[in-house]
Amino acid sequence: MKIKAAVLREINKGYSLEELELDPPKEGEALVKYAYTGFCHSDLSNTKGFITMKLPMVAGHEAAGVVVEVGPGVTRVKPGDHVASAWMCPCGDCPECRKGLGNICSGTFPQFVGGTMLDGTSRMRDAKGEVVLHGNFVSGFSDYTVVPEGSLIPVPKDFPLQWAALMSCCVPTGWGTVTKLANVQPGDSVAVWGLGGVGQNALRAAKMRQANPLIAVDLEEARREKAMKLGATHFINNSKEDPVPIIQELTKGGVDVIIECSGDPGATVQAYWALRPSGKLMQVGIMGEHEVAALPLTVLVFGQRAIIGGLYGSISTKDDIPKYVEIAKSGDMMLDTIIEGYFTFEEINEIREKMERRELNGRWVCKWD
Repeated sequence: MKIKAAVLREINKGYSLEELELDPPKEGEALVKYAYTGFCHSDLSNTKGFITMKLPMVAGHEAAGVVVEVGPGVTRVKPGDHVASAWMCPCGDCPECRKGLGNICSGTFPQFVGGTMLDGTSRMRDAKGEVVLHGNFVSGFSDYTVVPEGSLIPVPKDFPLQWAALMSCCVPTGWGTVTKLANVQPGDSVAVWGLGGVGQNALRAAKMRQANPLIAVDLEEARREKAMKLGATHFINNSKEDPVPIIQELTKGGVDVIIECSGDPGATVQAYWALRPSGKLMQVGIMGEHEVAALPLTVLVFGQRAIIGGLYGSISTKDDIPKYVEIAKSGDMMLDTIIEGYFTFEEINEIREKMERRELNGRWVCKWD
């Protein structure tokens, strides 16, 4: 069938808007018609070559829609089901999966970075008949796509699909980092660096965990109002002032937990120095492959501090995303506040450019026909 898709062919060139040919789902796969796809900062990072991905690929990894057709052997979903497409598809049998760490599954990681389905092949071809790869199993910037059954998380049909899209990435990453990986407790002092979609969800999760003080740090003054609405007790604009002495004074020695969501090396250095002894720095933002953060580790040892890398909030997609759906239904996630606006498929490069200029103050979501 013919589909429309945003194809990343070269770094620093933006997306090519194309018509592709999509093959039917094979065994263990489903055809999904997307309704909404969020534009994540990782989508921008991919266009800038911060992370090596095989090209050309259909980008986008934060999407939700409706199952249209299923291949042989599919039992988790059926046509008509509403689903979120998770960008990690755990194999269930690798050493990581057996430890309950399906978010870092090594069994399907080659296909994840290689842009294929689990059988090592693609379902998409361009106008010349050349193979186009799948972006992290999801290929969210296409109106239809084929997804492995294990990546699909059913959601209730009365649950807004624009919220379901955020369940694919920024919600579980933010909430899982706070509640599972960092295990924030009531009264813990918490700071969040970088208030994109993940950072705003982490901020909200920390608020729901009764963190206090809860400090938001961002380069953009325009994000202050939203940060306070989501529950921050303080906001620091680190383009204008050094947050480290402010936080050290405010907390009398540093914060218990820091969630670093920007992926900027300078932000990581700031966050490191804002920790108290025994504090934990959760590194969620992804730095470019050739970037480094200058962190003298002497104080790490003497203060028994910790730096912990976190992918996907260390969640179990099949167990935790349905729980987050229930929290969202209560209104406590404030997802309508986190979603700043919507854009059309044809506007995707405009949104990419605005994100690069730091002009977006919340999650922007592609609304499909």
